[in-house]
Amino acid sequence: MRITIFGAAGTTGSRIVAEALSRGHDVTAVVRDPARFTHLPPVAIHRVGDAADVDTVVELSAGQDVVVTATRPAAGHEHELVAVAKALLTGLSRTGVRLLAVGGAGSLTVPGTDGTLVVDDPAYVPPAWRAIALACNDQLAVFRASTDVDWTYLSPPAILEPGERTGSYRLGADKLLVDPAGTSTISTEDFAVALLDEIERPRHRRGRFTVARTLTRAVSPTEAAGR
Repeated sequence: MRITIFGAAGTTGSRIVAEALSRGHDVTAVVRDPARFTHLPPVAIHRVGDAADVDTVVELSAGQDVVVTATRPAAGHEHELVAVAKALLTGLSRTGVRLLAVGGAGSLTVPGTDGTLVVDDPAYVPPAWRAIALACNDQLAVFRASTDVDWTYLSPPAILEPGERTGSYRLGADKLLVDPAGTSTISTEDFAVALLDEIERPRHRRGRFTVARTLTRAVSPTEAAGR
């Protein structure tokens, strides 16, 4: 498949690039700053572009099978997430290319509550993270209002950080996935596995899903399919 990835040099985006390349896909890795090309695998196609620019989205999605957005704004610029979402939807409505969005956990509900959102629970979203969590909620609302683009939104657990690639994960829908101690986490490597599994075998088109680390070793959809 031909996959364009915006935010390709970031912590999550770089893992998605690596996972896609390991599966034999053709990857166009997009960054805003060409100095970050040094952080990208040489086998990927390196492009400079801004996902908030509609013309750029049209240019870099034309002829592709899937676009992935893994952009994250700097502190104080959280509102850019909504601008990027709108530009992506406008651009992709012209090219007809499917979208996979790396989202946030704030719009998930906390298990064992009457529907409390993760963004409103300081145990999962401390004050320093609240602005980006709220922006991610607004981002999801923009996608949910879209009727022109085949989108999917992947919410991480409360903690998403580099670690081990086990190739397995748990799947959820709108509720935060936690372990018996209340911890909600996954490595960026396994998060990338889940996202590529969704690209290759879509199950959540025009919807949101979430993932988390498995409680015990489990077989992933990729392994079950004999990859």
